[in-house]
Parts: sequence; structure tokens; C-alpha cells
Amino acid sequence: MAQPVTSQPMGTPLLIGTVQGHRDWTTGLFGCFSDCGSCLCTWCCLPCMLCTLSTRLGDCMCMPYCVPGSSIAMRTRVRTLGGIQGSVCSDCVATTICGACVICQMSREMDAMGL
Repeated sequence: MAQPVTSQPMGTPLLIGTVQGHRDWTTGLFGCFSDCGSCLCTWCCLPCMLCTLSTRLGDCMCMPYCVPGSSIAMRTRVRTLGGIQGSVCSDCVATTICGACVICQMSREMDAMGL
């Protein structure tokens, strides 16, 4: 006679790190001039920089122009991959305040992370 199941078996948790992150960004939001190359590329050709960052994150290069709110999504992804402290709300505020600065910061962070 089979025994009835009275509790669910516990699986392995899928969470790798903490939700809040364990570190800060390597450079500040307005540290654009610490990497003049990404600053100039963003200033002169924002679409090229967005497509490059999207490709570096493993997404389609057209994603920034096909997905509404893609800059916020990319910033959140970079922050999550790097274990950087913050929230989606802070990502949204930063992107709204200075989108170009956010793009430069993501590029510098991805360089520091080796992406």
C-alpha cells in the first residue's frame, strides 16, 4: 500500500545572489568623462551605442528600438548581472533624468565586468 504525500519535496533554490545586490556601480552616473570614448560615441551616435550595448548583453541589436522602456530594462539587467545595489524604480528615475549618462555608465560597467 502506497503512502500518501503529506508535504512537497524541497528543491534547490534558483536565486544566485541577494535581490538587493552587494556592491555599488564602479563609476557614478555623471562620471561620463572617465571614459571619453563611450561618452563621445553616446553623444555623437546614441543609436549605435544602444545597439552595441544590447548586443553585448546578448539581446538583438534592434531591441532598443522595438521594446518600449528598453533602456530601463538594459540597466536593470546590467545591475542584476553585476550584483549592483538598486531597484527598478531607481533605474527608471536615473534613465528619465539623464538617459545618455545611463548609457555611458552601463558601457563602463560592462567593460569593468568583462562583458
